[in-house]
Amino acid sequence: MKGRAPFSSRPRESTSSEEASSTSRSPPIFSFSRNLHVNIPVPAPKKDEVLVKLEAIGINPYDWKVQQGQLKPFLPRKFPMIPANDVTGEVVKVGPAVEKFKPGDKVVAVLNPMTGGGFAEFAIAKESQTVARPPEVSAPDGAGLPVAGLTALQALTQVAGLKLDGSGPLKNILVTAASGGVGHYTVQLAKLGNTHVTATCGARNIDLVKSLGANEVLDYRTPEGAALKSPSGKKYDFVIHCALGFPWSVFEPNLSARGKVIDLSAGLKTMMTYSLQKLTFSKKLLVPMVLSPKGKNLEILVKLVKEGKLKTFIDSKCPLSKVEDAWAKSISGCATGKIIVEP
Repeated sequence: MKGRAPFSSRPRESTSSEEASSTSRSPPIFSFSRNLHVNIPVPAPKKDEVLVKLEAIGINPYDWKVQQGQLKPFLPRKFPMIPANDVTGEVVKVGPAVEKFKPGDKVVAVLNPMTGGGFAEFAIAKESQTVARPPEVSAPDGAGLPVAGLTALQALTQVAGLKLDGSGPLKNILVTAASGGVGHYTVQLAKLGNTHVTATCGARNIDLVKSLGANEVLDYRTPEGAALKSPSGKKYDFVIHCALGFPWSVFEPNLSARGKVIDLSAGLKTMMTYSLQKLTFSKKLLVPMVLSPKGKNLEILVKLVKEGKLKTFIDSKCPLSKVEDAWAKSISGCATGKIIVEP
């Protein structure tokens, strides 16, 4: 459990085995614009927590939005803050009240978004937000699942009311940014239900999105793609909006009589539009959604991966010592699928 800092605000060298066994390397955010690699103490789990030696970490836009101050004044509560919430690894210690896990267990976990902690060699996770990782699910594949996969699952099953067993009436669904982290899971999960899926992405990812199961794919840079019009003329019952942009005026004519746009990056404008629509009893709605992570839903996702019904498309992998490269690529918006960091 030796900790090494690739670079640090206060470089130092471990001088004893005791110190080496109690430190971990991590690149925390010290301010909204500055982050460095440092040595920190290995955290100790509380009664309902597990300490995990990390094997893979997933990056989400949420992480760098915190650093850029886009979530002020709500987050972060204090600095320094270690980014990233999606992790896989091996349990090395458990709190006294933990019943489901023991040292040596392989797990997938979503960390507390208020505190993060993923960009490190060790992290603390709540037992309730941790699930077993079977051998059929690799560490990188599991690390892509939590935030992106849970967001897709919540939007489809809880908001759109889709049943993943294929039962229920046919739903026409549009997925924007379908080659991204959330989008590529959304297409796959949607096709487990009784759906016709239209998807948007860039030209270079059209074949990928078709391979995920989309019935028709639009290049968002074309006039048809910019207008979000289904090539088959279908009206959408639900739009899972994983992208930024697109005003309500573009969505509205493409919706069915009671169609809904589920906005996964909802801002103030979305909130105001939704409130106005509710006040005016509009049948077509722009619905804001905020993720509420649940361990039972993470179990569903892991089970689907184990059964070969859901896949994590990995854009790239990066060592923790070069996490800045992965960070920059995520910010660029050019990633296809998930970016994974490995300690």
